[in-house]
Amino acid sequence: MSNGEINLHTNYLGGTGLLRINTYITNIGKPAEGATVSVIDPYDNTIIEETKTNAVGEIPPISLDAPPIEYSMEFDMPRPFNQYNVKVTKPDYTDANIFNVQVYPSATAVQEIVLKPVFENIDIPYPTLYGDFPPKIPEAEVKKLPFPSQQVVLPQPVIPSIIVVHAGVPEDASAPNYTVGFKDYIKNVASSEIYTTWPRESLKANIHVILSFTLNRVFTEWYRGKGFDFTITNSTAFDQAFTFGRNVFKEISDIVDEIFTTYISRPDIRQPLFTQYSDGKRVVREGWLSQWGSKALGDQGFDALQILRNYYGSDVFIKEAEKVEGIPMSFPGTTLVIGSSGDNVRTIQEQLNAISKNYPLIPKLIEDGSYGESTAESVKIFQQIFNLPQTGTVNYPTWYKISDVYVAIQKLA
Repeated sequence: MSNGEINLHTNYLGGTGLLRINTYITNIGKPAEGATVSVIDPYDNTIIEETKTNAVGEIPPISLDAPPIEYSMEFDMPRPFNQYNVKVTKPDYTDANIFNVQVYPSATAVQEIVLKPVFENIDIPYPTLYGDFPPKIPEAEVKKLPFPSQQVVLPQPVIPSIIVVHAGVPEDASAPNYTVGFKDYIKNVASSEIYTTWPRESLKANIHVILSFTLNRVFTEWYRGKGFDFTITNSTAFDQAFTFGRNVFKEISDIVDEIFTTYISRPDIRQPLFTQYSDGKRVVREGWLSQWGSKALGDQGFDALQILRNYYGSDVFIKEAEKVEGIPMSFPGTTLVIGSSGDNVRTIQEQLNAISKNYPLIPKLIEDGSYGESTAESVKIFQQIFNLPQTGTVNYPTWYKISDVYVAIQKLA
């Protein structure tokens, strides 16, 4: 087995990946313009690229050496990603150092960095498919809920705005807690658990599983009901891998943005299914999703639901939560396009105008509730800034991204 056993500096050529770096001050609501970004070779500390961020806190995507893509397509291959260090400096802010940012071939790594007066350096561990992590402890897929007057008070699953992650096993009181956005948490876990180079339907199936696993912990108040002050842990023995501040991947991020309000269920149960999973090579469990097995099924042309039913049974289905906490308004269900009108259009215009105060490239709009060319152009520029397809229309991912940035700006205010 070659995992972790060879010197990787000279062996890991053959592919090319992209690295995007987005920098903010305090949160996504305020870009960090004029910060110096250095991408560094971790083996000899030479600077590969150094440039300053633009008005929206970004630098142009950087093309970097990566291993051959075949390394991520089979188990027991050499390490399928290269690692790079990133340093960001800006006057009046503490230097930010991100160690071991992972770059896969033919994929886009996205590293978001929030500059603060005090910055804790981040060292990104290997993903679970390559590193050495404890296997999950089996639990029942449907939890026995407490009496309704006790901890569980929600009539139905709700997508939370935040997740509190305990960085250790549940009983380790010395481990820190991290409060992160729900979507950010899911993107982090998926980027820590699977390879972004896999077929899209394989990625989608795994993300559905991560979502349902997480929402079961939320809905059942699993840890808070036991007296803990967090939602979930980053221990793979109990929960899912998570590293605060690690880079994520655009391929994974795009899928999360499309499906983050969904979970896996069965007929006649209210809670999201507790969807356990293993790598399917070192650990194999009956009735659990196999990560490597899901990749093989994706190669064969299975869609995400077919992959899920292969492991959890033919009666599972995808259900959508009706409410997302912490946003002004849920997606109206219909994409907003030129010719649309009404309160939903006015909401988007109001939010884009608020966002444009910190992102001045976005043109100001007349808040008239009419979706014309000017609104489409503002949406398109927003999509360009936040790495969304530049359609000029407000679909599900764009609606919620606008909401995310708007809420972040309101918190700054």
